[in-house]
Amino acid sequence: MSTAKTTDELASDRASVLTELVDVAEGAIVSRVLASSGGGNVTLFAFDRGQGLSEHTAPFDALVQVVDGRLDVKIGDAEVTVGMGEIVRMPANVPHGLHAPEPARMLLTMLREPNPED
Repeated sequence: MSTAKTTDELASDRASVLTELVDVAEGAIVSRVLASSGGGNVTLFAFDRGQGLSEHTAPFDALVQVVDGRLDVKIGDAEVTVGMGEIVRMPANVPHGLHAPEPARMLLTMLREPNPED
């Protein structure tokens, strides 16, 4: 498996088509950070069939929105299949992971608590 990550925030002067912003690559996970701030970030991922993210935890909530394809998401003890146009919340500090049984793209929105010292 290979992983490619780029940070290339979205232009603010035009609309973008999500499926055109990141390509599915054979045997790989590709990601592109679309926006980032102290309150969180939005990242677009593309997974080839059989790829995924291993189980882990995060100290903040995250939203997974499937742009195309399908993802099998494990959140704690729950297993959720998320299809195109669907969204699921992964709560803070709950183990979660996902697997792509077919090529898929997802938008991941991480919701960090702002640091009052910033």
